[in-house]
Amino acid sequence: MSILADHAEAAPAAVPRTFARITLPDRARDRLGAQLAEAGEPGPDIDRSMTRYLQIFAGLPTDTLQQILDFGRHVDTAGVALVENLPVDEHLPDTPADGGPSRDKRSFVAEGVLLGLSGLIGEPMGVRTEKAGQLVHDVIPVQGGARTQTNEGSEVFLNFHSDIMHDEIGRYDIANPDFLVLSCLRADHEGVAATHYADARDISAALAPETLQTLRSPLFRLNAPGSYTRRVTGGQDALSEPVPLISGSDDYPEIAVSANGVRPLTSGAQAALEQLQEVCGAVAHGVRLRPGQALLINNRKGVHARTSFTARYDGRDRWLQRTYVRRSLWSIRYRVTPENRRVHY
Repeated sequence: MSILADHAEAAPAAVPRTFARITLPDRARDRLGAQLAEAGEPGPDIDRSMTRYLQIFAGLPTDTLQQILDFGRHVDTAGVALVENLPVDEHLPDTPADGGPSRDKRSFVAEGVLLGLSGLIGEPMGVRTEKAGQLVHDVIPVQGGARTQTNEGSEVFLNFHSDIMHDEIGRYDIANPDFLVLSCLRADHEGVAATHYADARDISAALAPETLQTLRSPLFRLNAPGSYTRRVTGGQDALSEPVPLISGSDDYPEIAVSANGVRPLTSGAQAALEQLQEVCGAVAHGVRLRPGQALLINNRKGVHARTSFTARYDGRDRWLQRTYVRRSLWSIRYRVTPENRRVHY
């Protein structure tokens, strides 16, 4: 398993096609940072803010801009991309303790970076049961959730999963985000927390044919996200209809695995699920995010995980920001809320 954020051990020629690295030139970083600082906080008219971010990011060098755009355009591009040398806020307040937005943040370069990158690959979306429908998610260790399989955890390995949505139609892989963007505001104290990404192309190639066939069969039920089950079902499971975990063409497979639990329907499916998690660990790319870095994650081409780390709850804990991004909001229009066309049930 490669840890690529330290850069030392991976020459560009050795990076597999499922991982990409995009580095902004210093001049472009500085210009971007100055314009985002001037743009200020995303306003209540988020579409206007997104338009302004588009104007700002359009000034990136053509080759850099095309790399980001192509990440969201094509089936054969990498499933995860590390974007480096991004601008950061000059002053950062304490990491919030409650998992919500900071009330003390006075500059909003990080939010502009996150939403600007999101707007190049699709449309940021909100979900009522995830961070109260906010478009910008603050991903922070929370003391009461330290051992949970959620973004509030820290003491346990967050298993390989997709970010999925509960849906009354019974399929939790339909309305899920096409992409995630993860941007680092502050690393953990020891600098050991790593985000791992396993691409379905690499996973499929590493699995035994009979195991892959089982994973492509509708022998699994996905559990709804923990944020949904805590709020809506009182902690009880909310399972999907039986679905495969891997689907799509052999060349360009898609994968969906829930973080809050997968229920295999047969002993063979249970064995295949265990093998899947092992293979994910073997083929994954790992990144220890630092300030000025962001990950573009294709939520359909692969699954992601997070290693454990020590949270101190002292105002200097790990602080990421995240967006959910759809290539288009049209296909989930049946979930849109009347108050906000970017926020969904």
